Amino acid sequence: MLLPPDLREWVPADDMVHFVIEAVEGLRLSRLKVNRRGSGSEQYPPKMMLALLVYCYANGIFSSRRIERATYRDVAVRYLSGDTHPDHDTICTFRRENFEAVGEAFLQVLQLARELGVLKLGTVSVDGTHIAANASKDRNVRYDQAAELERRLRQDVQQLLEQAERTDRREDDDGQSLPKEIARREKLREKLQQAHRQLEQRAKQQAQSERADYEQKLVEREKRAGKSKGKKPKPPQETPDDHEQINLTDPDSRLMRKSKREAYTQSYNAQAVVDAEGSQLVLGGHVSTCASDANELEPALESMPEEVGRPTTVLADSGYVNTEAFENLEEDGLELYVAVSRDQNHSQRRYDYRPTSVTNKPPKVVKDPRLLVMQEKLRTEAGRRIYAKRKQTVEPVFGIIKSVLGFRQFLLRGLEKVSGEWGLVRLAYNLKRLWVLKTA
Repeated sequence: MLLPPDLREWVPADDMVHFVIEAVEGLRLSRLKVNRRGSGSEQYPPKMMLALLVYCYANGIFSSRRIERATYRDVAVRYLSGDTHPDHDTICTFRRENFEAVGEAFLQVLQLARELGVLKLGTVSVDGTHIAANASKDRNVRYDQAAELERRLRQDVQQLLEQAERTDRREDDDGQSLPKEIARREKLREKLQQAHRQLEQRAKQQAQSERADYEQKLVEREKRAGKSKGKKPKPPQETPDDHEQINLTDPDSRLMRKSKREAYTQSYNAQAVVDAEGSQLVLGGHVSTCASDANELEPALESMPEEVGRPTTVLADSGYVNTEAFENLEEDGLELYVAVSRDQNHSQRRYDYRPTSVTNKPPKVVKDPRLLVMQEKLRTEAGRRIYAKRKQTVEPVFGIIKSVLGFRQFLLRGLEKVSGEWGLVRLAYNLKRLWVLKTA
């Protein structure tokens, strides 16, 4: 150790860190932002910061404090950062302010994969998974309870103010504890007021989106004569139902469950479009606040960058059944293979180990002619062979993200920030996957 050590000798030549550094250095990123801080504060190269985030996310290190600690303890991370040690606040700020640059990098990595001959766009698989929000489900409040809790807090604050006035006359009290209790209750009351307003605004937006459909139903009803008119449709409700809930910690997150057999969690619905031609690269994705996938097929495909191209065939499970979306996508020239019912997802089981109470249930009757056509298409030998690609392409991607990378909960809050973090996860996965394909 008489001479300065060369960190390159401490990192194996086949470590992914070399590929990440080379890949990020080759990106043309115009939207990278550096941390604008006071004079004298340390500044770090933005591409090094991006490579640091990508490499750490690809290796299951997500917290900014853990990333900072890794710059001291992890040899590969120390080599990547050039033996510098950005603090956790710098890392967190850089991540929060550079989601646009992450989107640019995501596109250019896909273009790199196409140039290497790894990505051959044709068939894609679409699926979604629930990822926990950075909030507790115990912090949900119902619309009918928010006003009552706010009134109760107002009474408590008034009582504490009267108590504080009495203690001011006493000389043996420091008067520090009561102001803290008042401030804590005032802060909670402001959160309840904001939650009450957001629930009302959400209901109005929902009513506006349903207004056109309601008016169309009225027009169609007037065209029918006599008793065939049927029951008059209900107008959209502009006020929230009493059971509507909102989370005080992360208002954009929702209570979700995967199925009736699963428990509710405070989560987001993360969508991904995966190449089914062999590369298993993620081609697009977005985050939804709706637990169901029924309306997510079109947004998922629209999230794919135009520069990558358009697929020819789309695979999805029964959660994406939506006849209107099917018609729109087929008009665009896409060939769809979507399971019409959940029973069709399991129709290819050779050995069915499920309880008889489940297997003996009568299958769901499909009456819509458009769904009947889709059902028959998936029953053909070619349809079964093509649809079989879905489970071996998109489902392993979520398995790797959750079990190998260990990403099961968002660190940021709010739909906009969570969407940016999901983009960073997809970028880290793609670079890890591209490195595996390159070294295979």
